[in-house]
Amino acid sequence: MDFISANPAIVKSIKQRELLNCWLRLYAKHGRLPKIDDYRPERLAEEADDLVYYTIDGTGEKPRLIIDSHGTRMSSAYGSTGRGRYLDEYLGAKLEPLVIPIYHECIRQRLPIFTISKVSDLYNRKVDYERLLMPFSDGAGVNRIVASLKTISDDGGFEIRNLMRANDVLPIYVLRSVIDRDLFHKSPGRIAPGDTIEFV
Repeated sequence: MDFISANPAIVKSIKQRELLNCWLRLYAKHGRLPKIDDYRPERLAEEADDLVYYTIDGTGEKPRLIIDSHGTRMSSAYGSTGRGRYLDEYLGAKLEPLVIPIYHECIRQRLPIFTISKVSDLYNRKVDYERLLMPFSDGAGVNRIVASLKTISDDGGFEIRNLMRANDVLPIYVLRSVIDRDLFHKSPGRIAPGDTIEFV
């Protein structure tokens, strides 16, 4: 599975960008992967329905991921809640080979991953499924991942229920990227006392 190199601007959703910017600030401040306990984006509660938290179980090339949260909208998209289950088992045989390598790439690269795939709802309306994965560490490799999952349709409304399992057509990836450039975020600053301002 190929991933292109990208900077944070590849993420189009304003809300996802805010989540990523918080991760980038922590990454730049400490020069390493942030700890999950330090991750406190603004308006986190507003994004709760689109967030899924994972714990990494095991090491090596193919560690498994345990779903730690309900992710209400995503539970609807997949048809059931996955809390406490292994992600590969939750996805099933059809989706597992398409999805798990993306998480493994996040763990391997120790960097955020952003993907867009095309899916169709029950009524064959086209939907873009945008996935942002952000890795976290307690100092011994990636031990947690936070996923922000967004669904967008040019048709406007669509049916979220069973979106990922609605028919036999598998998701088609149109973008797979690793965010490995410009790994910093500078908030719009205020003028510091004593700074010289020149008007030309």
